[in-house]
Amino acid sequence: MARVAARRTTARQAQLFDQLVALFLDEGFAHFTLDDIAARLRCSKSTLYALAENKDRLVYAVTVHFFRGATERVEADVAEVAGAETRIRAYLESVGRQLEPASARFMDDIAATPVAREVYERNTRLAADRVRVLISEGVAAGELRDVHAAFAADVVATVMVRIQQRQVAERTGLADAQAYRELAALLTHGLTP
Repeated sequence: MARVAARRTTARQAQLFDQLVALFLDEGFAHFTLDDIAARLRCSKSTLYALAENKDRLVYAVTVHFFRGATERVEADVAEVAGAETRIRAYLESVGRQLEPASARFMDDIAATPVAREVYERNTRLAADRVRVLISEGVAAGELRDVHAAFAADVVATVMVRIQQRQVAERTGLADAQAYRELAALLTHGLTP
């Protein structure tokens, strides 16, 4: 799978990935065939095969592209603010904003598709680790209550996994983006002295 992530893309391929992300976010992807996708993007199947050798690999590559861009935007948002509580809130709320365009069908397709679910799970683990680092920095700076950062991050990771697996949506009716905003509020209010 690293082969897809490591492949250099041309400007046209990057544009196609952006179009694929927009299409998948809006309508999901499980129901599309490669012929459907090519027709929607007004390109040939051979153009799609230049992106990935089959639909599963294309879904994987598009999911990687989506999360890579989302991560860059989240980190840019965090870089704009100061203070531990504000950085944690900015991080989690920004994650939520990145998921706002995602339709329920897209999120359901991700949960039901192993190659896409793997990417989401990996990004969820990385996000939970990033929150752990932000908490540790805040505790070390005396800006946050002296909590066990690894435990707090584990709690966050558990909720993030439940969001990713669609359990929060099923139990609460909250969309993933809303759930991340609620998690940000709960976490930052609980950490402030």
